[in-house]
Amino acid sequence: MIIFYGAAGLNHFINPAFYIKIMPSWLPLHKELVFVSGIFEVAFALLLIFPQTRSIGAWGIIALLIAVFPANVQMLVNYADSNDPKLWIAIVRLPIQLLLIWWAYGFTRRGTKPVEG
Repeated sequence: MIIFYGAAGLNHFINPAFYIKIMPSWLPLHKELVFVSGIFEVAFALLLIFPQTRSIGAWGIIALLIAVFPANVQMLVNYADSNDPKLWIAIVRLPIQLLLIWWAYGFTRRGTKPVEG
């Protein structure tokens, strides 16, 4: 999970254009929000390393997954509107968010091992 979210957070800086194009139009400062979410993603991943901060990192990841859900919906809308053949990815991505939240929840009990799945 640490590697997964650390890499995903760094990708916000490596490939910001991908995230900018799925930002809902009603949100301001798209580029800035992409970078801020990347910073938080990396920070929460780092908090997972230590048992003393693991719960904080996990709750942060859960909050972040909820906060970025509108971007995943926007991705689905964009792909549907443009008849993109990758629409299926956007459809599958939405329920995967719930699995990712469940996975992070397994880390919320400080100092305990995550739920194996």
